[in-house]
Amino acid sequence: MIRSLHRTSDGHFVTALSPAGYPAAIADPKSLLWVDFQGEPPEVCEPILREGFGFHPLAIDDALQETHVPKIDDWGQYVYIALHSIELLNDGGAELQVMELDAFMGKNYLVTHHDLPIPALDHEWERCMKDERHTTVGPDHLLYELIDTLVTGYMQTVEKMDDVLEEIEDELFENPTSTALGRLIDLKRALLHLRRTVSPQREVLNKLARDDYPVVDAKDRVYFRDVYDHLVRLHDINESMRDQVGGAMEIYLSVVNNRLNEVMKTLTIITTLFMPISFVVGFFGMNFFQPIIPSNVWTSAPALTVTLGILFLTPLVMFLWLRRRRWM
Repeated sequence: MIRSLHRTSDGHFVTALSPAGYPAAIADPKSLLWVDFQGEPPEVCEPILREGFGFHPLAIDDALQETHVPKIDDWGQYVYIALHSIELLNDGGAELQVMELDAFMGKNYLVTHHDLPIPALDHEWERCMKDERHTTVGPDHLLYELIDTLVTGYMQTVEKMDDVLEEIEDELFENPTSTALGRLIDLKRALLHLRRTVSPQREVLNKLARDDYPVVDAKDRVYFRDVYDHLVRLHDINESMRDQVGGAMEIYLSVVNNRLNEVMKTLTIITTLFMPISFVVGFFGMNFFQPIIPSNVWTSAPALTVTLGILFLTPLVMFLWLRRRRWM
């Protein structure tokens, strides 16, 4: 899908400009053109980007390959920017989907390219459709609003991940299962992926806020600096959550070890209590006592009573001794 927004120099708003009209639109310095390529194959996009806008083949190749971390390249008359949008595929899990957004920004135009639908871009597109004033501030400010919406989506995703982390921590205290540990490992992997996305994108915003690009108005740099501050805060939150994940893993291991210690303690107490009984039964069960004690005495009821008394009192004495020693 190829869609376009064109505000002419006389204030008219055109939403169905054909690719053949792009060169004339960008030739007017007082107009604004935004063209969005979504899910179009490279063989369709490449001729339009090369002939309609005159972009360098290397910049076009970067945009169509979808293999780059966030970065910015200055080509003089325009800049090429690679950004990332993130989204959780499942609120109950931690599977992170990263979608690349490529943008070309010139003095009076903005070109975006992406393979998958990006909610932040669609949201900004709808704002421009509903209120034409968003297209009167220039492509650099339009790019700022788009990036700001992207970063706002970052914050919403991080909040969902934080809710998932709290849910996993509660589950680890109540019932530390291997399933909870697996979710925790997935969350750690997602946070690492998020860090790899936020860190270079933070540098992109730092360059837009501080470097001197011909297509970026000096008065709009402060807006990019504001988004940069948001990404710095987001990076700090990410590091804090990674520490929380590490702490949650330690909690899991601690709870499992404590439960194992309790089980071993119980089994040890049972073994200790029944060990004297086994000794008594085994010792008096030997046949060496028959020549010493007559068979009528050895098998009489009083002998049985004494034996049962010993078998009952021995573990009881052991139990009281363990309690006095505070071993249980």
